[in-house]
Amino acid sequence: MLSDLKERVWQANFDLVRYGLVILTFGNVSGIDRRKGVMAIKPSGVSYSTMNPIDLVLVDLEGRVVEGKLNPSSDTPTHLALYRAFPGIGGVSHAHSEYATAFAQAGCEIPCFGTTHADHFNGAIPVTRFLTEREVRKDYEANTGKVIAERFAGLDPLERPAALVAGHGPFSWGAGPAEAVRNNLVLEKIAKMAILTRLVNPGAPGLPDHLLAKHYFRKHGPEAYYGQADKPPAQDAGERAGRKPAARRRKN
Repeated sequence: MLSDLKERVWQANFDLVRYGLVILTFGNVSGIDRRKGVMAIKPSGVSYSTMNPIDLVLVDLEGRVVEGKLNPSSDTPTHLALYRAFPGIGGVSHAHSEYATAFAQAGCEIPCFGTTHADHFNGAIPVTRFLTEREVRKDYEANTGKVIAERFAGLDPLERPAALVAGHGPFSWGAGPAEAVRNNLVLEKIAKMAILTRLVNPGAPGLPDHLLAKHYFRKHGPEAYYGQADKPPAQDAGERAGRKPAARRRKN
């Protein structure tokens, strides 16, 4: 069932490792089939080096396992909360990458200092509030998604496809699982640049709004002109066509 979705989610989880965003089992990626109302996600605590597409778990939008022999990621309720809150997304990525997590632990948003940031995110990367004791005690993972959605009230999640959960770490999302991981990678790079910028100049100003808007909207939206207009953008499902994953498949 949904073998293509499983393949793409498996590859996206593998990319978390390839990009150096996770160690051990500190992260997970999911993807959703909106038409069927089913999400594929990494199994809980399973090593990336031994995981195969067949190991991925399919759950419905209520969190019930519909296919898979392993337990789904403990972050499954967070992913589901984001899919419910942001209907325009098709993939979610979570990692504990060092620089973005440092901002989350400090309870600070990542300001936009330069055009590298502005090329991908239309403004600062928001940070949530801390969860309350009650929210932690009851439905902790679902409430993690809830505080992200709460923080995005009045913001466009497609223009800033990432958030920092205070004291926890980054979540990112995209049109599909591969794009969610790419946004996770860019988030980590701009977090590092922001820290280095503040080391060079603690009083560094943010990028002026007119420069931020120029760089963001030249790549995104109806007036975008970056890239090749006569070449359709790569689709999440087929962007890796012809590339063989490096991980070894288990024989069934």
